[in-house]
Amino acid sequence: MPDIALRVENLGKEYLIGGPSSGAPSMLREVIADAVRHPLRTLVGRRSPNVPVWALRHVSFKVERGQIVGIIGPNGAGKSTLLKILSRITAPTEGRVEIRGRVASLLEVGTGFHPELTGRENIYMSGTFLGMRKAEIDAKLEEIIAFSEIGKFIDTPVKHYSSGMYVRLAFAVAAHLDPDILIVDEVLAVGDAAFQRKCLAKMEDVRHHGRTVLLVSHNMSAVTRLCQRALLISGGALAQDGPASEVATSYLLTNLQVPAGREWTDRTDPPGNDVVRLRAIRVVDDSGALVESTDIRRPVGIEMTYEVLKPGYCLVPKYEIFSDTGICLFSTFDTQAGWRSRFHDLGTFSGVVWIPGNFLAEGTVLVTASMFSPEPQRTHFRERDVVAFQVVDRLDPDTARGGWEGPVEGVVRPLLEWTITRRDDGEAVGAKA
Repeated sequence: MPDIALRVENLGKEYLIGGPSSGAPSMLREVIADAVRHPLRTLVGRRSPNVPVWALRHVSFKVERGQIVGIIGPNGAGKSTLLKILSRITAPTEGRVEIRGRVASLLEVGTGFHPELTGRENIYMSGTFLGMRKAEIDAKLEEIIAFSEIGKFIDTPVKHYSSGMYVRLAFAVAAHLDPDILIVDEVLAVGDAAFQRKCLAKMEDVRHHGRTVLLVSHNMSAVTRLCQRALLISGGALAQDGPASEVATSYLLTNLQVPAGREWTDRTDPPGNDVVRLRAIRVVDDSGALVESTDIRRPVGIEMTYEVLKPGYCLVPKYEIFSDTGICLFSTFDTQAGWRSRFHDLGTFSGVVWIPGNFLAEGTVLVTASMFSPEPQRTHFRERDVVAFQVVDRLDPDTARGGWEGPVEGVVRPLLEWTITRRDDGEAVGAKA
């Protein structure tokens, strides 16, 4: 039987919106003052009664001990409401939550610390809330202060901290006081790059010690890199639950509204002209199966099927490969020997180009497909963002990442060979990185 750390059953949270925040004024002077402050409201009448809105409804899942689970979804989907319920900040309207162990939460800046207390005092207060004895907190104190990198300000009231200082201390406390379940919201985005690397590495360390992490993030690269599993929250409901790379890819491609494969069955509808028309385009793995996501180490193919309507033309398929930020990573077209004199007969043709593993960087990749003739130069069709796929880079030592937890810059990520040589005797000690 799996060791369950967290169980959520039929969870729901209802809020009331649209009505006045307090009762109607009862004294004449209050009525007059309210009319002066809000004349339009007085003329059109008071607002309509409160309207119930479900921020979450019918949400059920369970999390095993030692898992890192990503929680993703669009803004307003209900992710923060879910975390507040799991952190016992707010109570559910319906359903139940079963938590086994103590929970440490890092939600929005300002949650959990008393502004008038110093950083040191807040560390002890947070530990006490977690049920720790003073001796346990004493043993962790120096490690927490060192991680937060705010040593000289540790005896300053936290109301004087910058947002970055606050988050560094809050994360250090949450991660080091031995919680059984660590809940982290998008608040990590406040920190700088070096701090984020430390946080990602610490969450991985927490998991290796058998503890559970729930990570809410809009950074799909971090989710696919750190999490074995992801929950997609949409419209207050659990829309998808599965392997992190699959759920993240589904979410990204749904938002982009670009599939991994397209086919035009209507003979009058496809992109093209009276010479050639596009019939299908797919992203495939080395077995020929359609793929929406691929491990960074695996080759990925882009397959085009096209129909030639007029013979005697030199037809060259071309792809432009873009990141989801609109940067053109590279372009490629068929330039094998004799390509300028390769004329097509009538018929249907299929061609595939292979992008090698350990070449693309992680993230969403969009493909623009076109067909051109070189002499005279003529573009027969060009379809922007016709298909897309996701590249996943895990924390494994045999990629260009080499197990590095932090961000890796660049639009491509080739696995290159490095050689380190001792200058005194010339002995090579390097290897492929």
